[in-house]
Amino acid sequence: MENVDYMIVGDGYAALFFAHQLIKNNKSFVIFSEGRKSASQVSAGIINPVVLKKFTTFWQAQEQIDFLKSSVQEIESYTGKNYLIEAPIHRIFHDENEQKLWLKKSDNDELTHFLDKNFVHLNVVKNDFNSGKVNQSARLDVNGFFNGLFDFLINKGLLINEKFDYAEISTADSTYKNFIFKYIVFCEGMGVKENPYFSYIPVNANKGHHIKVKLSKTLPANITIKKKHFLFPTNEGLYFYGGTYDREQIHSHIDDSAVEQLVNGLSEFYSYDFDVKEVDFGFRPTVKDRRPIIGRHPEVCNLYVFNGLGARGILNGCFFSKSLYDFIEKGIPLREEVSLERFK
Repeated sequence: MENVDYMIVGDGYAALFFAHQLIKNNKSFVIFSEGRKSASQVSAGIINPVVLKKFTTFWQAQEQIDFLKSSVQEIESYTGKNYLIEAPIHRIFHDENEQKLWLKKSDNDELTHFLDKNFVHLNVVKNDFNSGKVNQSARLDVNGFFNGLFDFLINKGLLINEKFDYAEISTADSTYKNFIFKYIVFCEGMGVKENPYFSYIPVNANKGHHIKVKLSKTLPANITIKKKHFLFPTNEGLYFYGGTYDREQIHSHIDDSAVEQLVNGLSEFYSYDFDVKEVDFGFRPTVKDRRPIIGRHPEVCNLYVFNGLGARGILNGCFFSKSLYDFIEKGIPLREEVSLERFK
């Protein structure tokens, strides 16, 4: 039997950022991955402190941005790469009213560090009313992040490529197959619905599509353009455009209506020819109050859940991984806004 402090079930942002906490603190662990691409792995990787529909921010946005930046530097220390892409978001304005609202909101204490007052006119794309730059926004190199961390975990013998079998858990003596564990942390996204210990948590699938396109005329470098959805270059010479939100059509195949929505959305501000080369989708685990779900099983005290990261998987996953670690290891109470206890 092999003794480990932690077993992590899942392979998205929640799982890998929690694994980072364990690496930092010299805890032994293994992580179970089915090898299927999670919603995290097909995400855009947008790091954005502003809700760009209403020009508002969200709970602890600055704290989450700051914590992510320091965490990415820590991860660089053992993967050898920094996966943060300094490509700020430029939100295309629809009309003068949006410009005025942006300027008004930029005087708000919560938003002054995020909404740049100097408007920018972008080349190539249609932006008659210019664009607003979101300061401190960026992107994560999603493929690089997952490949880099998976390579590190594989080299250390910490990644187990198999479906986790709940029936093999013995809660009486804290064993799973040939492992003796102190704790199990379930970071399964929508897979939690199959988990007999946490299937009751109120996460709902929000299906998101994106397309990758070949543009006939390239865009300005080192920016992310936002109008309805996000547009930015990828490492393969294509451009990512997405993603959609759909809580109704949650079947496991491509929705033609979502692809049409994306093609039409891109055509609104990019008037040149483009070819759709790839279409992909994932299921974001969302919660009605838009806060993650973190906590301990009510009866089995060494089983934990980390889920419900929603559309802000990078920021939520990074920031609250430490909250979960501190809760387990130091007994520091979870904030009630994210605690599993709020659903009792």
